[in-house]
Amino acid sequence: MSPSSRVLRRCVAVTAATLAAVTVTAAPASAAQPPGTTDVRLITFNDFHGNLEPPSGSSGRVTLPDGSTVNAGGAAYLATHVKQLESEVKNSVLLSAGDNVGASPVASALFHDEPTIEFLNEMGVRASVVGNHEFDEGYQELQRMQFGGCHPTDGCQFRDEFRGADFPFLGANVYFDNGAPALLPFTVEFSGGQPIGVIGATLEDLPTVVPAEAIKGLEFGDEVEAINRTAGWLDRLGIKAQVVLLHQGDNTRGGGPDSCTVNPGPASQIAKGVSASVDAIFTGHSHQQYNCSIADPAGNPRPVIQGLSFGRLLSVVDLKIDKRTRDVVRSATVAHNEIVTRDVTPDPAVAKLVDEAVTKAAPIANERIGTITGDLKAAGAPSGESTLGDVIADAQLEATAANGAQIAITNPGGIRADLNYASSPAGEGDGVVTYGEAFAVQPFGNIMQTITLTGANLKNVLEQQWTAGGTRILQISSTLRYTYSASAPIGSKVQNITVGGVPVDPAASYRVSVNNFLAGGGDGFTEFTKGTDLAGGPVDLDALIAYFGAHSPVAPPAADRITVVA
Repeated sequence: MSPSSRVLRRCVAVTAATLAAVTVTAAPASAAQPPGTTDVRLITFNDFHGNLEPPSGSSGRVTLPDGSTVNAGGAAYLATHVKQLESEVKNSVLLSAGDNVGASPVASALFHDEPTIEFLNEMGVRASVVGNHEFDEGYQELQRMQFGGCHPTDGCQFRDEFRGADFPFLGANVYFDNGAPALLPFTVEFSGGQPIGVIGATLEDLPTVVPAEAIKGLEFGDEVEAINRTAGWLDRLGIKAQVVLLHQGDNTRGGGPDSCTVNPGPASQIAKGVSASVDAIFTGHSHQQYNCSIADPAGNPRPVIQGLSFGRLLSVVDLKIDKRTRDVVRSATVAHNEIVTRDVTPDPAVAKLVDEAVTKAAPIANERIGTITGDLKAAGAPSGESTLGDVIADAQLEATAANGAQIAITNPGGIRADLNYASSPAGEGDGVVTYGEAFAVQPFGNIMQTITLTGANLKNVLEQQWTAGGTRILQISSTLRYTYSASAPIGSKVQNITVGGVPVDPAASYRVSVNNFLAGGGDGFTEFTKGTDLAGGPVDLDALIAYFGAHSPVAPPAADRITVVA
């Protein structure tokens, strides 16, 4: 049976089961309807990314309204907080807004994220939308995550067997290239006797953030159209309480977990257009914390909420569902973000699972690869340049010298963690960098590629860092320097570009090393696709490991390659 036929059959089966369940639980028209409402609590997290152990540094902290921070996250603590929240409201449903796996630390990633799926099963997740990182290893691996089975190349390395997820992966706007659905568009959860439609939609521009080969044969449609179409199906099935798991988000200007200081972006725009049948929207992807109320097309407010990433927050929406109409009493909805503090007793079952994964990964994860003299941070200076980005770009330049590389450029989204000088959790000692820590920084396994660009191409690449949708500053090797004007219009910001101290000639050719994601135009950097004379190189992580082996101790660079003027 083809994948499209299999998914169509699942869609039909889910719809039939929903019809049967709704029919069975519905009271006859002549019967007296029960008075009052039913309380239902929806608990959701997003962008967990396999962070079984408590994340470190800024990735393991939550910023409070006053600017102070609190340590948060860790699977065993997350499970405890979920249980506490569930104990407060009898009818509770645990959901995920995507990116459960992918870009994961070594304790999960070494085993193709099977430990993370086991953890989500243990917690009782009922449904998840797919994020972009669910596609990192392709659609077939996503299906293996769903249905189980050993990895086709590496086999079952974590445990003797892998059963897959106990919950459905949703994607109402994910299709095969023949138009057939590639994933279930919705599921229905019954809580307190009330049916709740759960719709999943991922970002339409997913192809810009995932290597093309990973999503070959798939298409990603408009989020609003897919959600509204699915909401209409649920309406016709008599499912009046509806929520959306949306793997798309906005950015914020600061604030605490329940602030709404968002810069209106794709999530806000989608929320304004989503059917008034939808009662709450859980978002993800942007790794931000916010708790907003945005009016639906009928003018009624509904929560639009996101809970950072890495299991640091749980987004909680408490609903009251009218027992007669089975619809949400919108005026009674209460939403908040719950901090996953580490001052609670870790869940014993989850702690045992995490310990198993960490122990099995330890021989590789704890291998020492080099040392640093100070923190290497992924976060940028005011210019957007970061010390860790500088080191990674220099490592990639050195690793591709045989290709004649003159410049190396890497994308900030590929840098997933800091390298901190202070002693790591495994206790290797101050300044020591382990394989596991380096893997957490660069977990994608991207392949380095060297291409030839003209000086004009290079300037266009740098100009593409600014778009109407936001700014992404590329990290560059020490051989490339430039100035940009913060106030200049998009497309005309960059000036004074030099390579090796010599001004760039628009007509000259330059050998530029990038990872395969950027070479394919990833993150909107389409100018890279004009490169010629492609030559392959090592995996990006291997380049970084080799650099530490050759240059330790590595000191934080001055971060003076990019200069900002007014």
